[in-house]
Amino acid sequence: MASISLKNIKKVYPGKEQVVAVQDFNLEIEDKEFVILVGPSGCGKSTTLRMIAGLEEISDGELKIGDVVVNNLAPKDRDIAMVFQNYALYPHMTVYENMAFALKLRKTPKPEIKERVTEAARILDIEHLLNRKPKALSGGQRQRVALGRAMVRHPKVFLLDEPLSNLDAKLRTQMRSEISKLHLSLGTTFVYVTHDQTEAMTMGDRIVVMKDGIIQQVDTPSNLYQYPCNLFVAGFIGSPQMNFFDGELKKEDSLYTIDLGGNKLVIPSKKNKDGILDQYLGKKVKLGIRPEAISEATAEGVNTFETNLELAEMMGSEVLVYFNFAESKVIGKFSADTKAKSGKRVLFSFDTSNAHLFDPETEQVISN
Repeated sequence: MASISLKNIKKVYPGKEQVVAVQDFNLEIEDKEFVILVGPSGCGKSTTLRMIAGLEEISDGELKIGDVVVNNLAPKDRDIAMVFQNYALYPHMTVYENMAFALKLRKTPKPEIKERVTEAARILDIEHLLNRKPKALSGGQRQRVALGRAMVRHPKVFLLDEPLSNLDAKLRTQMRSEISKLHLSLGTTFVYVTHDQTEAMTMGDRIVVMKDGIIQQVDTPSNLYQYPCNLFVAGFIGSPQMNFFDGELKKEDSLYTIDLGGNKLVIPSKKNKDGILDQYLGKKVKLGIRPEAISEATAEGVNTFETNLELAEMMGSEVLVYFNFAESKVIGKFSADTKAKSGKRVLFSFDTSNAHLFDPETEQVISN
């Protein structure tokens, strides 16, 4: 197995106007770790994966797989296996032949090929499909074959480029857990690219959030959710996404408050770590509150307000509510037994114990 080291990696596409797709990318991926690169389209995540695979030339920096610098190594010499978004199966070959193809090219003995393909098919539960051709398979079955074809090579590193994006919602959920279990059983280093933050949150040991070719934050799913380092990460991670409000930080007696244009929210004093809030008194701040911290209230109190609901969406275990407050569009989460209806007045409250404060100019976090 192998670790991966990316130091000051840069990718520039030449032309009339040079396009910098990835810049100053630094990341250490441990042996057997499951790391996910996530971000919006065009952020450089797939380009980074393709540089690791050797499918894109590295413009600058150093890439190591294990202890070997692989910048100039051909893809076939890097001991990696890549699973693509479109599966890339050979349509004229059976499942068995697709899975065995790379081993045949390596002149692997036939008994060993059979053993490896059979074992991979057993793990992926596709033994009954070995004689079928790709056109006779469902999307989920094709994805398993693509994974099996990579598995039989016993690579040091698995690279997966949006492998679930062509599947329907139910299959995506199922395959997420299958890939996570596969990672545990193989004990191999996985690097996985997705634009779907739900995939990232449910699968990765660590997540690399990217924007415009630059790493924004690298952390565990839990830490990314609870302690985003800037506005972009806060807004990108979480579904539905975080609510944001523009306000002014004040202090009344011993209470810290945020004035949202006449509506005041009390902020717990624990947010004033190392006196950070005192540095922003009287200044504009950006307040971030996740939907689960906005709930229905039964009586008036601190951080409780009344509003007119625009929409209430029953989601089964909860109701998503949409309304306007302090010149911002807001999404909250009410319990499934709420009587709140679209177009009706409702009392709601903010739980600011998990509020996030950001500097509106630098967009960096002030306090989580």
